[in-house]
Amino acid sequence: MRTDAPTTSRLPLAAALAAAVAVLIVACGLWARQSSAQQLQASADERGQPSVNVITPKPMTAGTLELPARIEAWSRAPIYARVSGYLKRWNADIGAPVKAGQLLAEIETPDLDQQLAQARAELTTARSNASLAASTAKRWQSLLESDSVSKQEVDERSGDLAAKQSTANALQANVDRIQALKQFTRLTAPFDGIITARNTDVGALINVGGTPGSELFVVSDVRKLRVYVNVPQRQVTLVTPGARAQLMVPERPGQSFSATVESLSRSINTGTGAMLVQLVVDNTKGELLPGGFATVRFAGDAQAAVSSTAPSVSLPPGAVIINKAGVQVATVDAQNRVQLRKVTMARDLGNVIEISAGLSAQDRVIENPPDGISNGDTVRVNAEAAVPAAKGRT
Repeated sequence: MRTDAPTTSRLPLAAALAAAVAVLIVACGLWARQSSAQQLQASADERGQPSVNVITPKPMTAGTLELPARIEAWSRAPIYARVSGYLKRWNADIGAPVKAGQLLAEIETPDLDQQLAQARAELTTARSNASLAASTAKRWQSLLESDSVSKQEVDERSGDLAAKQSTANALQANVDRIQALKQFTRLTAPFDGIITARNTDVGALINVGGTPGSELFVVSDVRKLRVYVNVPQRQVTLVTPGARAQLMVPERPGQSFSATVESLSRSINTGTGAMLVQLVVDNTKGELLPGGFATVRFAGDAQAAVSSTAPSVSLPPGAVIINKAGVQVATVDAQNRVQLRKVTMARDLGNVIEISAGLSAQDRVIENPPDGISNGDTVRVNAEAAVPAAKGRT
């Protein structure tokens, strides 16, 4: 009896099962490899997209026109030396109030003193020669009446007298000039004010000055102050002579000072695109300091005019792109695709930039656009909730 028939019949079945298992293992491996490749590609694509933060533009608060300004003294006089020498003494230090004509310092001028003594000696000699020439000419004139001398000789004596008198006059003018210079050894205040700078000391060598930085003293009248502000061309029509404004300084937070528009330059500076405006503020209490920075807030008609202008929005400076294509911002649409949009920049307020056209408060703007970003690029937004931009005021 044969027993190998069932065993033989099971061999093809086992081979088929083994082949199926092998095919299944290979298929699973290929699927796993493809899935891993897809995940890797997706991860690479995601990592290749720049990660950005988006903000929403903030509407500018209407109602005021607020601009940076600088404060200057009503009158400022740098005191220079008109003679060379050594500083003998000074009588007023920085911060000291002075009156017009008050002595500030004295200069010792040994060289000038010797020049004056020499000029006076030469003048004395010239006057003696002129006196002798006058006596001689008078005597020769009397001899001419008796025909003792010729007319030619008398004319020569008269010409000699005129020449010596001219020499004496010239030497007198030289003495007067040196005496006038001698008066400049006393430095006096040209008007009532305070000493805002003293750049010399006793014994210092003094040279004739006139260039910035070589002044010995600076006298400033700070009872009234001039305030200079650059008004952008877009707002020049809002400011008129006589308009009222409020002045704020950082050293006195919460306090404001009343200022009045005094004059306008009536021209636009090509470098800044703004018009220079001069305001006047009373400073009888001495609370404001010349040379400092301030903020000017225009009121009244300027406020109403600002409120009636088209609304604008503000962005931080880092969100604005300025290149050969002009002023642009990078916005992100619903599909996270970049759209570069041209905008109009009205004012640069330092911490924010006012955008007057090309952007609305509903747009999503990239806070710091990466270099090389262009239209159609896909980006990965870090936070879907847009962060509001810094608040601005007009």
